[in-house]
Amino acid sequence: MNFDYNSTRSHLILAEYGRNVQNMVDYICTISDREERNRLAQVVIDMMGVLNPHLRDVSDFKHKLWDHLYIISDFKIDVDSPYPIPERGQLRQKPETLAYPQKRIRYKHYGRTVEDMINKAIAQPEPEYTERMALSIANFMKMAYLSWNKDSVSDEHIIQDLKELSKGALTLPSDTVLTKLDFKSAPPGSRTKTSGSSQQSSHQKNAGGGKKPMMKKKVGGGGYSNNKSNNNSNYNNNRKKFQ
Repeated sequence: MNFDYNSTRSHLILAEYGRNVQNMVDYICTISDREERNRLAQVVIDMMGVLNPHLRDVSDFKHKLWDHLYIISDFKIDVDSPYPIPERGQLRQKPETLAYPQKRIRYKHYGRTVEDMINKAIAQPEPEYTERMALSIANFMKMAYLSWNKDSVSDEHIIQDLKELSKGALTLPSDTVLTKLDFKSAPPGSRTKTSGSSQQSSHQKNAGGGKKPMMKKKVGGGGYSNNKSNNNSNYNNNRKKFQ
């Protein structure tokens, strides 16, 4: 007796379409009539779109389905595709290696951005803009310093670091008072409730959170009695019937 195990079957090229789609594509490759191959290929394309409805959100998803058809057939299927036939070499084409910056950062707590801003400030032709940029850079350096070291830092220390990073091109007076910048962003998922929503929620709590008023039920004598006494009387009457 021969058993059909997955380990003995051929490799699934695109597992998201399943074994049946691959078997149908292999069968289409064996058909000699070209018109019949085209007809069955269109049927398989429609079935692939049903099996993967998320591809409908992709732009030009029909083009992607036809590319998958060629990939499943290992580029052996010969049908009339409305799109250009993909090449085998494009599937496993390695991306280009990204160039990693090798420049050494003098003070890592300031980062490379500070060094770039200093170079931009030095390249300014007008001295007035250079002085303004130097003051802004010093304020930013103080903020970056305090983000790594929560203790206070003196302004003279920041001014000295600015002078050292710019190699003496950007200097500020020693009595310059720097501004402490705080760039704080709200944590993800946090939302501030408005006054209208808070009032609406409190109104809903007051309306449905309290106890329901006790309803009184009209009895035969014309008076009213509450539900609790009425339930007790019914319990006593039923108890007498079974004694």
